[in-house]
Amino acid sequence: MSKSNTFETGFLNLVFTNADLANIGDATGLRGSTTAGSLYISLHTADPGEAGSPSTNEATYTSYARVAVTRSGAAWTVSGNSATNAATVSFPACTGGSNTITHFGVSTASSGGTLLFKGALTASLAVSSGITPQFAASALTVTED
Repeated sequence: MSKSNTFETGFLNLVFTNADLANIGDATGLRGSTTAGSLYISLHTADPGEAGSPSTNEATYTSYARVAVTRSGAAWTVSGNSATNAATVSFPACTGGSNTITHFGVSTASSGGTLLFKGALTASLAVSSGITPQFAASALTVTED
């Protein structure tokens, strides 16, 4: 069983842009947060898996940290069953060590938290000293189906 297209769009808008999802339970529906907060983008060296957490196979290069992206229509674009980043998402530059990044994650916290979405990169990225991993605007896409 899958979600309807309308619900997929509404759900992604709730998660990524903090927009209310009407008519769930009653007319007020599922309400966006009073304070929108952020989602945290992570990099992974392998698929964190369906049962994984944000730290499963997470990058370990020196200076790595998850990147906060505001839950707003200015930071994310939702169209149909996909949400994409509206601006560049840049990670800290590698200052030591190395990783080969194959996946990304979207989670609820800068450390720990819950992994909400995960996906494979179209091509792996070798990260070593001086490399600054980033997703250009519209390069990070989360799809519901």
